[in-house]
Amino acid sequence: MKTNLNRFLPPSAARRMRTLIVGLCAFGVAAFILSCETVNRTVMIPPMIPGAKFVGSETCAQCHEDLAKGFKTATHARLEAKGKNAEGAGCESCHGPGSLHVDAGGGHNTADKITILNPGKDPRTCFQCHLDKRGEFSLPHSHPVLHGKMTCTDCHNPHKGSAIVAGGTALLDKNETCFKCHKAQKGPFVFQHEAMREGCTVCHAVHGSVNAKMLKERNQMLCLKCHFQQQTARGQILIGGRDHAAFLKTGTCWSAGCHEAVHGSNESSSQRF
Repeated sequence: MKTNLNRFLPPSAARRMRTLIVGLCAFGVAAFILSCETVNRTVMIPPMIPGAKFVGSETCAQCHEDLAKGFKTATHARLEAKGKNAEGAGCESCHGPGSLHVDAGGGHNTADKITILNPGKDPRTCFQCHLDKRGEFSLPHSHPVLHGKMTCTDCHNPHKGSAIVAGGTALLDKNETCFKCHKAQKGPFVFQHEAMREGCTVCHAVHGSVNAKMLKERNQMLCLKCHFQQQTARGQILIGGRDHAAFLKTGTCWSAGCHEAVHGSNESSSQRF
């Protein structure tokens, strides 16, 4: 390599080129090793609490036994905190170092001093990793997490399973997370919108959207993603055997008294999608 470089480059340039090649090789090896070590884990820097030190998940489990048992199945169990004295921090990856919490005998705040972070009250703990969700909550139509009227843990269980309440292998239907609050949309209905069987997220961006009602698409474009259109003649759009060309120009499928019961109806199948 040295001979070949010297043949085409001045000695000083050849030395710089060799240094660059060695550096790139070292970087590639380091990246490969890191990728192998973290293939099933997310490496993160844990939040810090002034004056607190890491105590380890085993210490947390002494009081929070139920949470510790279920945490082995949690998506968040793959988190691995990195930093000074934070190796394998586990619980403290999200809650911060827990020595002050332990010394205070529990409690989130003692004499106005934060002893441990509580994602159930402050979503900023979750936003340390889920930056995209913070952005979605800032969109014009979103769940009021940033306004303090909801928290991430209203819909998510970070300590067990897939982190989605009623999700994963839970026996409850995946829509149950939404139905905890949106009871009127649950039914049962005589005529159910088939999309309900697929889940609320088929139509709704649950963290936030630029569209009203947190819909994924605006106006009739949302419905046309599923409802087949057939054009047999110019200016004609058949949906369900009926020409909808004139209706589609008016705005939304759920306006003008056509399909107002978008989740389901007990009166008429024509009121559903």
